[in-house]
This record gives sequence, structure tokens and C-alpha cells, in this order.
Amino acid sequence: MATLTTSAPRLAVPGVLRTRAARKLLLLALAAAVLVPLANARWASGSWPAALTVDLTAPLTRVSDWIIDNRDSHPLFLYFFGHVSNAVVISVRAVYLTLLGLGWAGVAALGALVAWRVAGVRLAAGSAAAFLACGLLGMWVPTMQTLALMTVAVLASVATGLLLGLAGGLSDRLDRALRPVLDTMQVLPAFAYLLPVVLVFGIGVPAAVLATVVYAAPPMARLTSLGLRGADKEVLEAVESLGSTPAQRLLTARIPLARKELLLGLNQAIMMALSMAVIASVIGGGGLGDRVYQALASVDVGAALAAGIPIVLLAVVLDRVTGAAGERTGGEPARDARTGGEPARDARTAWASALGSVAVVAVAGRLAGVLDWPGGWSVNIAAPVNRAVDWMTAHLYSGVPVIGGTADWAGHFTTWVLDPVRGGLQWLPWWSLLLVVAALAWVIGTWRTALTAVLALAAIGVLGLWKPSLDTLSQVLAAVAVTLVLGVATGVAAARSDRVERALRPVLDVFQTMPQFVYLIPVVALFGVGRAPAVAAAVVYALPAVVRITAQGLRQVDPAALESARSLGATPWQQLRQVQLPLARRSLLLAVNQGVVLVLAVVIIGGLVGGGALGYDVVFGLAQGDLATGLVAGAAIVCLGLMLDRVTQPTGRRSEKGA
Repeated sequence: MATLTTSAPRLAVPGVLRTRAARKLLLLALAAAVLVPLANARWASGSWPAALTVDLTAPLTRVSDWIIDNRDSHPLFLYFFGHVSNAVVISVRAVYLTLLGLGWAGVAALGALVAWRVAGVRLAAGSAAAFLACGLLGMWVPTMQTLALMTVAVLASVATGLLLGLAGGLSDRLDRALRPVLDTMQVLPAFAYLLPVVLVFGIGVPAAVLATVVYAAPPMARLTSLGLRGADKEVLEAVESLGSTPAQRLLTARIPLARKELLLGLNQAIMMALSMAVIASVIGGGGLGDRVYQALASVDVGAALAAGIPIVLLAVVLDRVTGAAGERTGGEPARDARTGGEPARDARTAWASALGSVAVVAVAGRLAGVLDWPGGWSVNIAAPVNRAVDWMTAHLYSGVPVIGGTADWAGHFTTWVLDPVRGGLQWLPWWSLLLVVAALAWVIGTWRTALTAVLALAAIGVLGLWKPSLDTLSQVLAAVAVTLVLGVATGVAAARSDRVERALRPVLDVFQTMPQFVYLIPVVALFGVGRAPAVAAAVVYALPAVVRITAQGLRQVDPAALESARSLGATPWQQLRQVQLPLARRSLLLAVNQGVVLVLAVVIIGGLVGGGALGYDVVFGLAQGDLATGLVAGAAIVCLGLMLDRVTQPTGRRSEKGA
């Protein structure tokens, strides 16, 4: 006789709670239901409670006074920082005198030689033309000053980055410990740590070099660690099976396998060091940056552009040379860039003969007495550029029929976007913002991600900068939104058309390498002073990185997936929306992250043109020698950047699954 079995009824779970994100939000809502009433009863203010703030003015002022009082007598300054300062000065001076000794013809020949051996005749001609253009603009001596300072700064940045990258790449514990340090070094605005550097080393070349090292070393460290961790495990196991020691495995396997990442790190260190050229001039760096800074102080856009163009030319040439060196790395012996078939031994002979040719050129220039660039060969572009800026200001600032002038656009953007966003953020209770940040960070990451983001935002309140930080956050959100709309659309166009990509590349190079100070005055001339021009400057600075990352991510989508979509009759729009964008999700999230970081980097610049908020506090602290004001505002910007990084980058299981 058959028996009837009945199963116990299962508790029905609503479909919306079956997803991991919904369960996380439910847990967060339950926690908020308990904690928010308690917090509201204890601190009923909508803004951050004054009872939860810490005033760091007194201790930081004492530190500043102690440094000033002991800088000339304490053993730490006499026997450590003093030797560091002397070593930097001697190194920069040695490189500068070497460049002057080569003469303009020798330097141009040396630049062309390196480019020729690495990437061929075309880049060699471009390199020589770039150096000659620096002379034609009347900037030969400042260019050599900048090149000497950047050479020492890049070498120090690479050495520091290699050491940190080796530590992080070989040890998980050190990697976790170094990550927040590198985050701080990369996000902390340059103006914020200029003041401590100046307090220790004084105004001059050592302070400029060391500030540049702090800014340029993190990408070298990150890429070194990435390259060492990404080395082929089968190769490492094969080397280990031969009985090699850890040091031998590092030198013969791991580092050679990470050559591409190392060269990319060198490339990024050079780019970031050059981007610091103008900022370093504020503390006595000299060179091209000093010319740009002086020109902008007198509102001379033409003179600023004449000094800014050589910085761009140096950056483009060095970017192309290091990029070509990275593309040539591989497992086989080095080959000649021109023929593709010359062995490394013959290449060394060619290098020796080419360097001999450069020496001959330098000696010939010295004997002929033409080491310095001839004054009659210079071209003055300042006057026509200033006339063009005056025309733009007169015809585009206001009074344009139908569409209105740029001043009207800036006013509308401030009224309709910036003011509502700032007002909304400052109107929300402080605990609600913490909940929003926790929800966003936990949904795309782990509870550790959410905790880090919440603590970073809470630290801003503890520092007593809640309202200025929300003002800065409103500008960052608006700038990132505009940057992503323009950047993703442009990146899609570049990814789908080789012609568009080739046309955009020089434009993006110029925008990415031009110092922010150079295009600051044209932005102010077009949009006036206020938060809108600060946002415009941030968009121009962050846009190239977003375009490049988006285009690269879309181009790297598996061709088989696109071919499958085309075979099913998908239109180009459907291929983009349903195949390319989902598969390029990681690159798009990286574009968002880099957009946030780069926009934050211009927050200080925004403070110079009426952006106010944290940027103004940092600039004011540097100008007045007020360590407390400048450093605390810089720390708030770091916390803001850390929070935004955690809510824009997926971690944990979601990132591993690509959800």
C-alpha cells in the first residue's frame, strides 16, 4: 500500500530578497532603524555635531613652530635632511651643466638618437623637432632647467617606486600596508604637502624635487607590484625547480616578466613629474613652471602658453619613447627598431657609434661657440595669443545671439546644477549621508569597503570641515557627471573608428600634459570667476583619461563575441549596448574612478578661481604658512577621495564574478 508523504512547507522568500544586494540593503536598513534614532536623540543637528569634532590647530601649530625653531640646529636636520638637500642640489646642477655643455645641437641630437634607437626615424625626427621648437619659442634655458630637475625627480621617483613595488609585490602583508599609503600619496593635493616640505627644506630645488617624488612615485610602485604579482606562475615554478634562490628567481624571472609594467610605470612617473612642473615652481622649482606661474600672475596668457608648450612637447616625446620601449619588450633578444633583425650585441655597437656622433656634435658646437640658442632664432607668440584671447572674451563672454554667451552658460550651470546639488547635500542630515555611502559601498563591495568609506566620510566631520567638504563634493559630482557623459561618448566614437582615434590622440595628449595653470586663465576669461570655471577646468583635465580608458576597454572586447552578435543580426547600436559595454564594465568603472581622482586633483586649482571650499583652504594655508589650515583641508580631500574611490570600485565577490 502506497504511503503518502508530505513535505514541510518552505517559507516563501520574496523574489526581491533573493539577490545579494537586496539582502545587504535589508541588513543595513535594520541597523539604521536601531542606530539612527539613538544618534538623532543624542545629536539632533542636521549638520555634523560640534561635539564630535576635533580641533587640530594647536598641535599642528606647535609642530610648525618646532620645525622653524630647530631647522638650523637639530641633528635630524643637520645630518639627515641637510645631506638629502645637498645631494638633490648637486644632482640637479650636474645634470643641468651637462645639458648646457652639450649645447642645443647636442641635446637635440641626443634626443633624436634615443628616439631613433627605440622607435625609428619618424619619432627621432619628432623628438628633434620638439627640442628645436623649445628653442624657437625662446625657452631653451628654462627647458634645460626643467629637464634637469625632472631627470633627478624621475630617477628618485622610479627608485622609490621600485622599492615600494618590490615590497608590495613580494609580500601580501606589505601590499595591504602600502595600499593606504600610496592612496594618500596619490590623492593628497600637491599644495597640501608643499607646506610641510617647505618647512623642512625651505624654498628651492630640494623642496620641488621631493614634492615631485611624493606625487610621481605611487604609479611606479603600483605597476611594479602588479607586474610582479602577474608573472607567469608556470615560468616561476620551472625556475624554482632548477634550485634557484628567491633572489635569483626575482632577478632572472619575475623582473624580466614584468618589464612591460615597469616601463609603463616609468612612463606614468614621467607624465606625473612633468605635470608637477608648474606647481613645483611655487616653491622655487624654477624652469618652465616658473615662467608659466609668473605669466599667469600677470594675466599674460600668451607668455604662459609659450612656456607651457615646451612642457607639452617634452611630455609627448617622452611618452612616445617610453611607450615604444614598452611595446618592444618580449622574451627574445632586443632587436633594432629600424630593421627588426639586428641582434642586441650589434645594437650595442650601434649605440656606441651613435653616442660618439652626439659627442662630435657637442664638441663641434663648443668649438664654434654656439652652445646657447641664438637669440635671433626665437619667435614671439605671446602677442597673437593674447589678441586671440581678447577676441574670445569680447565676442563669446556675453551677447551671443540665441545661445547666449559663456558667462550665461556658467551662470545657468551654477543655478541649475551646482546650487541644487550643494543645497541638497548640506540639507541632508549627517547620518543619512553616512547611510547612503554605506549602502553604495556595500552593494558593490564588501562590508570592509563600506566601513572604510563610512569612516573616511566621518573623518571629514571629525576634522570640522563638514560643510566645505560637501561644497567640494557637489563640484566633484557635477564635474564627474559632465566628464563621464562627454568622455564615454567620445571614447565610444574613438573605439569604433580608427580615423577618429588618430585624430583625437594629439588633442588628448595636449589636454593631458598641458599644466592646469595654463588653461586656467582662458577658462576664467570665458566663464568668469566662480565654481563653474572650477568645474570646467576639472572636466578638461579629467576628460582625456576617461576617453582613453573607455576606448581601450571597448577595443579589447573579445572579437568572437562581436562576431556572434553580428551573425544574429544585431545592429551596431545593439552590439554596443548589449555586448561591448557589458564586457567592458571593468574598464568603464576604472574610467569612473580615474575621473574622480583627476577631478579631485583640480580641486585646489578651483580654489584659485573662486571654487572656494576645501581648495581655497589649502591654497590659503600655503600662502599664509598656516600648516593647520592647509594640512587639515588636504586631509579632508584625501578622505573625500578615499570615500569616492570605495563607492566607485567593486571589490570582493562581485569584482571576481564581474557582476
